[in-house]
Amino acid sequence: MSQPASSAASAISEQPRAGYRLMHVHAHPDDESSKGAASTAKYVAEGVDVHVATCTGGERGSILNPKMDRPDILANITEVRRQEMERARDILGIRQDWLGFIDSGWPEGDPLPPLPEGCFGLVDVEVGAEPLVRLIREFRPHVLTTYDENGGYPHPDHIMCHKISVEAFHAAGDPERYPEAGEPWQPLKLYYQHGHSRPKAVALHEAMLAHDLESPWAERLAEWKERPDWDARVTTKVPCSDYFGVRDQALLAHATQIDPDGWFFSIPREIQAATWPTEDFELVVTHVASELPEDDLFAGITDPA
Repeated sequence: MSQPASSAASAISEQPRAGYRLMHVHAHPDDESSKGAASTAKYVAEGVDVHVATCTGGERGSILNPKMDRPDILANITEVRRQEMERARDILGIRQDWLGFIDSGWPEGDPLPPLPEGCFGLVDVEVGAEPLVRLIREFRPHVLTTYDENGGYPHPDHIMCHKISVEAFHAAGDPERYPEAGEPWQPLKLYYQHGHSRPKAVALHEAMLAHDLESPWAERLAEWKERPDWDARVTTKVPCSDYFGVRDQALLAHATQIDPDGWFFSIPREIQAATWPTEDFELVVTHVASELPEDDLFAGITDPA
């Protein structure tokens, strides 16, 4: 049965971004929920088709929730993390694919030990970019986001995620690169995520103190050096506080990674929304005209063909 004209018009108005496509490239399962999840949920609600490419299975990630630190979980960690990713994916309303690389783990020691043989952090960049190029050409995103050159923090998988994402962004539209990976498609904009910044931490810290609450940021800020040049790299602040609840539910789906009694959830959502209601990005490459600063990852994209 066809939809009544009035209902169809209402559906269109409620999903003004139908036809737009956004791809996030992340290193591990849980990164899609801890970095940019509220803006993801906002865009999904507006009709954007959002696809997450997850580079590794998180096989070597630590179990950070004490309640899940059990032998049976550890013995089946690969399957457990896949199931967690499925739940988070459904909560966010996204598509998601695994690129199939093996988690490098977090190297510890002085000097640092070598990375495990065959891990993602050691792949050749062109080899690592091939499955992502294939996925970009299949999904045809208008916008692609990833981590900065330091990986957001210097985990070897995050740094390699940055490298293959930048390689794939530029190569996907070139018919001479990866000719067997599908028909060329050039994403229009490339962003780096800036999820954790000192100005944001300071603002939340001061807001907690103003409400006579203990701040989880006190010790961290004492050791966190100011870097105004780094903070100035943010170009795009996407208002998305209405979706902080969806973000939190997606985070909690990663039960081995997220402690519900941990420091992040000690900051009331109302304080977060009032203090820092955006998720922040850096526009790195654009093939469309867009005036900075922005409040939208799709700014300047008027024809989502």
